[in-house]
Amino acid sequence: MPRRITFSLWTLAFTLVLMTLLATGVGALRLPVNLLWNDSDDALRQIWFTIRLPRVLLALVIGGSLALAGCVMQGLFRNPLADPGLLGISSGAACAVALWVVLPITLPALLMLYAPMLAAFIGALAATLVIFLLSQQRDSSLSRLLLVGIAINALCGAAVGVLSWVSNDAQLRQLSLWGMGSLGAAQWSTLLAATSLMIPTVLIIWRLASALNLLQLGDEEAHYLGVDVRIVQRILLLCSALLVASAVAVSGVIGFIGLVVPHLMRMWLGSDHRAVIPGSVLSGAFLLLIADTIARTVVSPAEMPVGLLTSLLGAPWFLWLIFRRGGQHV
Repeated sequence: MPRRITFSLWTLAFTLVLMTLLATGVGALRLPVNLLWNDSDDALRQIWFTIRLPRVLLALVIGGSLALAGCVMQGLFRNPLADPGLLGISSGAACAVALWVVLPITLPALLMLYAPMLAAFIGALAATLVIFLLSQQRDSSLSRLLLVGIAINALCGAAVGVLSWVSNDAQLRQLSLWGMGSLGAAQWSTLLAATSLMIPTVLIIWRLASALNLLQLGDEEAHYLGVDVRIVQRILLLCSALLVASAVAVSGVIGFIGLVVPHLMRMWLGSDHRAVIPGSVLSGAFLLLIADTIARTVVSPAEMPVGLLTSLLGAPWFLWLIFRRGGQHV
């Protein structure tokens, strides 16, 4: 990669580290980093280690996962408006998790930890396959894909509404808060579960970055250049569905990060996915970390759902993208 891009990625990584250290000390209760080596503040140190640090790290994992999923979707569909939320993939995962929350199912402890992610993966994969099969048709267009996404969102939203109606008070509150997106339930166990799924998925996608570059030329051209198109597409679809599933299962529905971040990275770093993929992961982590830090502090001591903040940012950006395309055929 060019030195400019390498320098930009390292600068972004360094900025992310600084922001992470800053975010661990900011909140309703200020927790400066120097309390780690201050023996007189053992209670504050426990709060920092068991509550604040897992939440900050989970914001990095979820933000990076959502941004990377959006990057893969935009690369596969060869369109900058492709996004897991807009195309109904997040809603598919959300519907499956809502079904898991309401149904009385008991499993062993380890399976209970990963069961919401498995349910979300099934829902996200089902929606992804519908969108992908439609995109392969000759008469498919972005307008048609977005209409299908709207239909999937409406259908899954209705299903979640029915599940909320039949749920008890505790389940209803859980579904309501979870539907707005929040990192308030962050624990080391959920962080471990999300990270154990994200890291291998990111490595697989990174290894396929060059093949994803060739797919931008079209399926036929990529095949002639040595890419097993169907295998690569299936692997990338599974990986993106897994990223969305793990994010939705842990934090609820957090929209527009998968739309905004990859598009910004392509404007800044170019179209090479060897740069866009790490840039999207770092920038997605950075964006969600800032949004969650604001959500924890702007209405302190209360807390705003972080999904509301990302929607306030992403919705105007989506409108700008639509008007920017202007008269182009979609």
